Amino acid sequence: MDMQQVFALMERFAASPLTGLEVALEGGRVKLEKSAGAGPASAAPASSAPLQAQLHAPAPAPELPGCLITAPLVGTFYTAPAPGEAPFAPVGASVRKGGTVCVLEAMKMMSQVPAPFDCVIEEVLRKDGELAEFGAPLFRVREL
Repeated sequence: MDMQQVFALMERFAASPLTGLEVALEGGRVKLEKSAGAGPASAAPASSAPLQAQLHAPAPAPELPGCLITAPLVGTFYTAPAPGEAPFAPVGASVRKGGTVCVLEAMKMMSQVPAPFDCVIEEVLRKDGELAEFGAPLFRVREL
């Protein structure tokens, strides 16, 4: 994310009713915060809502035994392509490198998460509908 994109994100954030937003990308993390009581731009000028943008390295994933598949982006975790459908990679399933293991939904966009290597799913570490941060462990796997 370049600085122009960060500034555009800050403008949209200032006009929103949100008081905090954190976006994690491969290149780092952007954290925006408004002081309490600062509302959308229509309620108060954007200049009166102090914004703080911080760029810092992604937080390391907690140490868990075994191989992990982690979230490549921030989003809502789903094991299946749609409600009521079979999961992409249930416990015990063998998944080839590049095969979809789950989807993450961010801003109404669904992103498939591929297996980084041939593996067997040993444990699903998230629940359907749960928010996953960048780098959060999603699956414990055994490499083939």
